Amino acid sequence: MTDKVTLKEKIGYGFGDAASSMFWKIFSIFLPIFYTDVFGISAAAVGTMLLVTRIWDTANDPLMGILCDRTNTKWGKFRPYLLWMAVPFGVAGLLMFTTPDFGLTGKLIYAYLTYTLMMMVYTAINVPYASLLGVMSPVSDDRTSFASYRMAFAFAGSILVVLIYQPLVDGFKTVFAETTAYQLTMLVVGSIVIGMFLLTFSWTRERILPPKGQKNNLKEDLKNLAGNIPWFILLGAGVATLVFNSVRDGVTLYYFKYFISDDVALSWTNATFTFSTLYLFLGQSTNMIGVIMAKSVSSLLGKRRTFMYAMFGAAILSACFFFAGKNQLWLIYTLQALISFCAGIVFPLLWSMYADAADYSEWKTGRRATGLVFSASSMSQKLGWTIGGSITLWLLALYGFEANVEQSSETLRGIKYMMSFVPGAAALLSGLVMMLYQLNDKKMQAINLELEQRRAAE
Repeated sequence: MTDKVTLKEKIGYGFGDAASSMFWKIFSIFLPIFYTDVFGISAAAVGTMLLVTRIWDTANDPLMGILCDRTNTKWGKFRPYLLWMAVPFGVAGLLMFTTPDFGLTGKLIYAYLTYTLMMMVYTAINVPYASLLGVMSPVSDDRTSFASYRMAFAFAGSILVVLIYQPLVDGFKTVFAETTAYQLTMLVVGSIVIGMFLLTFSWTRERILPPKGQKNNLKEDLKNLAGNIPWFILLGAGVATLVFNSVRDGVTLYYFKYFISDDVALSWTNATFTFSTLYLFLGQSTNMIGVIMAKSVSSLLGKRRTFMYAMFGAAILSACFFFAGKNQLWLIYTLQALISFCAGIVFPLLWSMYADAADYSEWKTGRRATGLVFSASSMSQKLGWTIGGSITLWLLALYGFEANVEQSSETLRGIKYMMSFVPGAAALLSGLVMMLYQLNDKKMQAINLELEQRRAAE
């Protein structure tokens, strides 16, 4: 390690996930209802589009990881992509929320093209960003600290976007057409995320290099990955966790608009905040508390058990959500806070365990392929997001959802299922998969000690 990790670097690394999470929350929460209620395509068509485009996009993640492992610049292997892709990231988001004056078929084609572009750019910046965690420090505690900063900033970015997004849209709508209001909102948000990614590039460093004399060998890297059982377990648990989150996020605005009858809950100067905005703000705030608690709780229980218990708790609490009545906002908000707290604990642990899986692979095989291993993180996000997003919109269509009309009792019941039992089942599955994970903290200490000795010898 050439220099000591600083607080500035941890903050800089956090900015990257703040940027990603701002777009991620927009895609998870606001994009589905934008497509159905503003853009004007059906829920079933959106669900199919998400599946088709994301399956293609998911395949890009390991390819991006392979490319990163073979990149060599004066800035390192992963940091350069943060510089190169920051502006395309913001522009792609703006294009996705642009509504062209086309017919239904033309709009659907435009949605496919812009969504695919956005996801490809997301991969090109997010896989290198995630992989950066594996090379900034060889110390496990440093990595957990980086992951905690990352997730704290991620939820701070999410809090910011859920607070400003709808008020910005509503404010722009007083002057411009609704479609233009969405464009201008994305212009504001996109400018923020570009600046954040540039700060991440500027403030971080890469310290861990591949073992001396290691040559590029894709066949060997893929063979090693196929034998990395912890990687597959993390992939499965990550997919299930993202299904849990994406279903809850994707149906939230439908739940408040059509079941709760979303109204203005709070006004401040010229800004208004609806019940759904306060619900989302509460969720992101308690997510952040969970992130902050993750390191101390996992120090007592271990990463694996902390992850399991949090997901089992989220499953039980999600099932309880079904029984909340439309006038029981206190119960709805309480359950949201508790579920989000459980989800918040999980994510920094997941990122830290991906770094452990990369170390395990190097310890076992003598080769390091950080980008390829960390592509699992992005791949699990994409797969979970794909499955959860498609399930949400297909279930809406199955239960007879029609945009901007009063929904039937069957549709409302289906929306309640999607806020409770469906994500609860995914959380339960995630906890069960994590029971198979064998890289406990004691084993990782021994692995890291041996790796340090090897690196010192080189």
